[in-house]
Amino acid sequence: MGIHYDYKSTRSAKLMEKQAKREKKLAEKKAKRLAKEGLKKEDDSAKALDTSKPITLDFLTNPDKNDQ
Repeated sequence: MGIHYDYKSTRSAKLMEKQAKREKKLAEKKAKRLAKEGLKKEDDSAKALDTSKPITLDFLTNPDKNDQ
């Protein structure tokens, strides 16, 4: 009989702990995903061409040249 009494009395506390654990896990996943997306955005901006410079034939034929 004591087991059932303990279960009902602690059920709400256990549910709150599970919910807090679930929310913490989701927040960590979201933070990790946002950190990954932030890195991708920085890489895209580094690869963007300078709009003030015209695109020359030399640039098109030799893209490995670091003369952006």
